[in-house]
Amino acid sequence: MNKVMSTDGTAIAYDRRGSGPALILVDGAMCWRAQGPSGPLADLLGQHFTVYTYDRRGRGDSRDATTYQVEREIEDLRALIDEAGGAAHVYGISSGAALALEAANAGLPITSLALYEPPFIVDGTRPPAPADLLTRTQTLLAEGKRGEAVKLFMTKGVNLPGLVVAMMRFMPAWSKLKSVAHTLVYDLTIMGERQLGHPLSTDRWTALTMPVLVADGAKSPTWIRNGARQLADVLPGAEHRTLPGQTHMVKPEALAPVLTAFFSGHDAPPHPAA
Repeated sequence: MNKVMSTDGTAIAYDRRGSGPALILVDGAMCWRAQGPSGPLADLLGQHFTVYTYDRRGRGDSRDATTYQVEREIEDLRALIDEAGGAAHVYGISSGAALALEAANAGLPITSLALYEPPFIVDGTRPPAPADLLTRTQTLLAEGKRGEAVKLFMTKGVNLPGLVVAMMRFMPAWSKLKSVAHTLVYDLTIMGERQLGHPLSTDRWTALTMPVLVADGAKSPTWIRNGARQLADVLPGAEHRTLPGQTHMVKPEALAPVLTAFFSGHDAPPHPAA
């Protein structure tokens, strides 16, 4: 494990593996290096790239600040890019894709950007997230009801059936989810108003100049696939791919070849020699 210092003094933990051009993976909600899809994916991508996986602030071995702003997480990613040599490919999944998109829009030196199923709700194919989901989550956390905050996010944010979430509470992973429940506020802040069922803005991300890939799974819910397609439509020059047989829990073996082909087609500076 390594650590890099972000602009506000927050220590961000990361791992580095493989060799080749720098590639940073950005996790979604309630995931970190030891809990989520990035590790297995990094093992496969490390055959072609120097892959960085990291704990977003407030998770795993990374530290946190007393208040949250999306800009601080963008600065965390900038610190990792600096550590990687000053430019990097970036891949983000779910709300991590939304974070990576905002970082690219802020002008970070991202060589090319791949996004898998950012959870944008852009039409009526599912109920919109409640407009007060963020404030309700903050209230539950302030009352110490971390499990209830996770349940609220899973049902109203992710749109899982209540029975499925009720069963999750008896699984060993539930305690891990509760341990990072406070970071749900971060992901909901990043998502902002893009889960209310409205079409995406056509001019929010016009400053993006790097190549962009937006991908989704053929077996994912219609609403999240529609969001991915619409995002690809509004991003300048973005390409869209659907991965056969995949869901939001995309298998590394299905995703890695797609990312390898995309990133390999867009040169990035190699990682500096150790």
